[in-house]
Amino acid sequence: MPDVDYSAKDIMVLSGPQGVRKRPAMYIGSTSTQGFLHLLYEVLDNAIDEAIAGYADAITLRLTREDGVDIAEVSDNGRGIPVDNISKVNKPALEVIMTSLHSGAKFENKAYKVSGGLHGVGLTVVNSLSEYLEATISRNGKVYRQKFSRGLAVSELEIIGDSEGKTGTTIKFKPDVEIFSAKNFDTIQLVERIKDLTFLNPGIRIKLMDEREPPGMETEFYSKEGLPEFLEHIREKKEPITKPILIKKDSGETRLELIMQYANSYSEELLSFVNKIKTAAGGSHVTGFHAALTRAIVSYSQKNSKKRSSIELEGDDIREGLVAIISILMQNPEFEGQTKEKLGNSSIKTFVENSVYSELSRYLEENPGEASKILDKVYNAAEARESARRARELARKKGMFEGAVLPGKLADCTETDPEKCEIFIVEGQSAAGSSKEARDRFYQAILPLRGKVLNVEKASEEKIFANSELHTMVTAFGTGIKETFNADSVRYKKIILLTDADVDGSHIRVLLLTFLYRYMKPLIDKGFVYIAQPPLYKIIRGREIKYAYNDQELNSIMKIYEGKGTVQRYKGLGEMNPQQLWETTMDPKVRMLKKVTVGDAELANTMFSILMGIDVEQRRKFLQEHSSEVKFLDV
Repeated sequence: MPDVDYSAKDIMVLSGPQGVRKRPAMYIGSTSTQGFLHLLYEVLDNAIDEAIAGYADAITLRLTREDGVDIAEVSDNGRGIPVDNISKVNKPALEVIMTSLHSGAKFENKAYKVSGGLHGVGLTVVNSLSEYLEATISRNGKVYRQKFSRGLAVSELEIIGDSEGKTGTTIKFKPDVEIFSAKNFDTIQLVERIKDLTFLNPGIRIKLMDEREPPGMETEFYSKEGLPEFLEHIREKKEPITKPILIKKDSGETRLELIMQYANSYSEELLSFVNKIKTAAGGSHVTGFHAALTRAIVSYSQKNSKKRSSIELEGDDIREGLVAIISILMQNPEFEGQTKEKLGNSSIKTFVENSVYSELSRYLEENPGEASKILDKVYNAAEARESARRARELARKKGMFEGAVLPGKLADCTETDPEKCEIFIVEGQSAAGSSKEARDRFYQAILPLRGKVLNVEKASEEKIFANSELHTMVTAFGTGIKETFNADSVRYKKIILLTDADVDGSHIRVLLLTFLYRYMKPLIDKGFVYIAQPPLYKIIRGREIKYAYNDQELNSIMKIYEGKGTVQRYKGLGEMNPQQLWETTMDPKVRMLKKVTVGDAELANTMFSILMGIDVEQRRKFLQEHSSEVKFLDV
């Protein structure tokens, strides 16, 4: 081994904002769009904690833009962050909270009985990762202000006026472009988060003022009933089979609110929250709910549905078509990671399971009509599962998914290390021919598809397992499907969807994403699925050729060319020769790929159900309502 000098001089000690800025992903998940938005969530969650504690009922978010970078301002009418001095450090409490990790009032359950910002790092992290942050506090009859930059105070706390009896906190910050690759807050995700909060906090008004683009937009979000309205919102227009079931339980230290309903659909729609924070990855509260649901319905079925006892119910049967929201308020939640996506407290599983089992069992006994509808739904699911199992067994006997034989149409690469391999899923023969010639055969594989793949959102599993195009994909990926699925067996760590830039290409891409989302979602979760970005335009001026991937790039190039270039809009990949396809779309040195992520499963579920599901009337209405948002349409 080489002689490497390793001594005390190699040890680096980072304190406060230095550590956060050196490893920001430890605190906010990433430095891309999600991390950029997470800063705003941290500030918003602090305002919501004031509302949970009963001291605030109005929150305002104001978005502006400076030098192309979004700026957020969050105001609440709560108590206001304390500004008096902390004697141990001889600094105002506001400055300590903004500059010191693990400082705050949420550790002893006194100022806040429950809260989402329990780690004491939220505002410190936001401050550390912001070019500047300005805190304005109304408290004690005065208005105080202090300014910060990149985690440090750059001004003293000063009194700037009288509060005229008002109290509250306003945090204005500009994320630091030295840290983030993103520059803008994702409005769609932000609005969904605000909707969640208003449903979870009935009676609280949240106003969004988006002034980033003229003439601006102002929207107020408010819910009077809370969870019943939330349930209707996430159910969209799926036809309900049962009435909503509302369960509430309060142990003194933990409060459970659950609403559930069965709808005429084939998937489960479940949202879970802890202290108003969405736990996208679930956790012990979701595990407890699922266990109680299965136990209660199986127990009731055994006593009241003897004729169906030959079919053994499973958890998936019982959750098919379920629409549910579970919200927990608790002290000292143990989240996995600062982004709080999963709850770890084991005691909560027991509390939720016991509470839901007793309440749901009582409901089923007292409402036999509703219970009968639930049993019809779950047994229909069980029978369909058995039918699908038999179809899969037949498929395995025919060697559809098993064995080492790769599909003949696959132009595979010579490299065998999945970390280095990538596969392009290409529509059409002409595009497949160009991409096969353009590729680097060492690590790039090409799998051509013929025509549009099956829409799995409205197809039975028998049809799905019998579809040759889907068989080809599953076999090429090497993962298996359903019970045999194993994401770790994937043969390519980059699965790239390469479709035309026209309407048909977009439709095929959505069909492929629907299949991957419903049947191979771990591939998306692990970040293996990408969308290729072929150029939309080729601009020729003399011997010079440039490519534009969107209208903004086209306008920039034409401005440089003073409008004298010849513009060709590509409608299909077949219009590009292999060299052009390589240098614009397939060469890792210059290409642009969009990684497919599911930042908000509820939103993705809704869109797949609306656009690809069986409810034609629902889809027609959605398209009519949003047709004005279309900026370009091939004809």
